[in-house]
Amino acid sequence: MPIDSGNLALKGLDDLFSTEENRQEEQREQVQQISIDDLHPFTNHPFKVLDDEAMTRTVESIAQYGVLAPLIARPRPDGDGYEIISGHRRQYAAKLAGLDTLPVIVRQMSDDAAVILMVDSNLQREHILPSERAFAYKMKLDAIKNQGARSDLTSTQVAQKLSVEKVGDDAGVSKDTIRRFIRLTNLVPELLDMVDEKKISFNPAVELSYLDESQQRAFLEAMDGTQNAPSVSQAQQLKKMAQCGEFTYEKAFDILGQEKKSEQDTVTIKNDILRKYFPRSYTPRQMEEKIIQLLDAWQRKQQRHNER
Repeated sequence: MPIDSGNLALKGLDDLFSTEENRQEEQREQVQQISIDDLHPFTNHPFKVLDDEAMTRTVESIAQYGVLAPLIARPRPDGDGYEIISGHRRQYAAKLAGLDTLPVIVRQMSDDAAVILMVDSNLQREHILPSERAFAYKMKLDAIKNQGARSDLTSTQVAQKLSVEKVGDDAGVSKDTIRRFIRLTNLVPELLDMVDEKKISFNPAVELSYLDESQQRAFLEAMDGTQNAPSVSQAQQLKKMAQCGEFTYEKAFDILGQEKKSEQDTVTIKNDILRKYFPRSYTPRQMEEKIIQLLDAWQRKQQRHNER
């Protein structure tokens, strides 16, 4: 039987378009239902999953509506399940809600690309602890540096990515802020916990990060002995002593025991902010007098309101 060349050509075109369609379908990310037990935390994940009020609300929402936004994960190198890139809190809440499977987008990603996506997706949260920011910024900066070191990137791309400014721009903060947060990763865990718990303020903590581990532990003993948290000026004194090789527990104890000005009670308004509300001819003294006058008037108004 002779071969119909027309049918043969048509069949070849069908195969061609079918193959292209399949190829596009393969490239398109699919949401899969994956067992909750096959999803594992990201290696060295810097963000804490807490049993707080927000988690309780998340559990209640998932129990009622399910998980509406799919997680993002990548296959683990050993083939044992998947590593969560985005969605750790949703997975934890889903477990508490009794779910067996979760909607997941499985994505093939390099270590560096996965770190950057993991950090960026978690930095969108409203409440983030200082320690979380510190390690997240550090991980992202290291990942960007690693990507820039790859030979397949052009020099322009390297210049754009190999800097702390890139991390700052993405986070909407200055490069100095990024550097200061990353300094916190040099604190011993006990000190870092105190920063998260607001027992030590951020700025003094940055200064204390320049002490080595043994000096930080001596400082902790001195802090416990005096029952005082350091001010910025005290932390700067301790840093200077450490850099000069003069740091001792006794000196740290003496510094923490000193009577200090309450830096928390100081309110400073920058001159360029005040100038928006006063004529250019006003002197600083005139501005101060007008502010006091307005505050007195506001106070009298509040008193009259309270007496009603």
